[in-house]
Amino acid sequence: METLNYLLPQVWFIILALFLFLYVMLDGFDLGVGILSLTSSDDERRGILMTSLSNIWDANETWLVLMAGGLFGAFPLAYGTILNALYIPIFVMVFGFIFRGVAFEFREQANRKLFWNFAFGAGSFSAALGQGFALGAVLKGINVDEAGHFIGTTWDWLSLPSVLVALTLIQGYVLIGSTYLIWKTTGELQETHYKTAKIAAWTTLIGAILITITTPIIYENARFRLFQQPLVYIFAIIPVLGVVLIWQLLQSLNHKEEIAPFLWTILLFGLSFIGLGLIVFPYIIPNKINIYEAAADPSSLVIMLIFIGFLIPVMLFYNLYQYIVFRGKVTGNNYGE
Repeated sequence: METLNYLLPQVWFIILALFLFLYVMLDGFDLGVGILSLTSSDDERRGILMTSLSNIWDANETWLVLMAGGLFGAFPLAYGTILNALYIPIFVMVFGFIFRGVAFEFREQANRKLFWNFAFGAGSFSAALGQGFALGAVLKGINVDEAGHFIGTTWDWLSLPSVLVALTLIQGYVLIGSTYLIWKTTGELQETHYKTAKIAAWTTLIGAILITITTPIIYENARFRLFQQPLVYIFAIIPVLGVVLIWQLLQSLNHKEEIAPFLWTILLFGLSFIGLGLIVFPYIIPNKINIYEAAADPSSLVIMLIFIGFLIPVMLFYNLYQYIVFRGKVTGNNYGE
């Protein structure tokens, strides 16, 4: 039983990390495309961007729902504390989801699409911004009492480091959104997103470098973790791999490859998640609440694990099936080959 109590929280930490990664990877390009729609010069371009998402974006957000439900069931203490501390960023994110969802449907029926076009882009930006602030606040650490309950203020999530994380995450979403559109579009529109992908790659790299430099300076727990043996060697390799992946991404963009930029970007996101996971573990709220303190009863974790064991393959198959069925390019009269 003691071994089970030790292993189950770790298994659920990995499962939740997987859910979060799949959400960021899949819904990240949704949000990136939405943000890019704000820069579209005409309605036909914007229509192509939105059509590229029309059959897949609902399923992509399912991973966020699974992660929230899994966090509630597996680590209820962390769930309650995080929601209390991040009420405003989470509200901004949910409001953005609602706004973009309504705009997506209403735009198709509206005679005048200007407002709904803006609503879709603004909703996407708001959702990404809320997520960035939430991530920055969690990495910073949440003020809790001895029982693990939130004792901070309403605006604890707002700080210069969280602003940097939020802006970098938005750039990352624009990058993966641009590479997705390179894959899905042709002609002049594709050329445009080769350019936006290059710009987003550089801005994301700059943001990542600033976060890498400032994190050990600002956060004592991160500094201790980064220089802990033997993790210091892994953390030394991650930035090198990141530079290699960015180089490969830029080379694929220069060579006008279509699928490779999207794949290199996914690898970049995956590498970032590995780094974040190693910094945070074993804390579910960095340096405040660890996974063993926040974990639910072992019997509950086992029952949930059985259920999730059936659900994950179904969800993965459903996502894969969608991309196979709706593969191919999205074109318009003026932006095709």
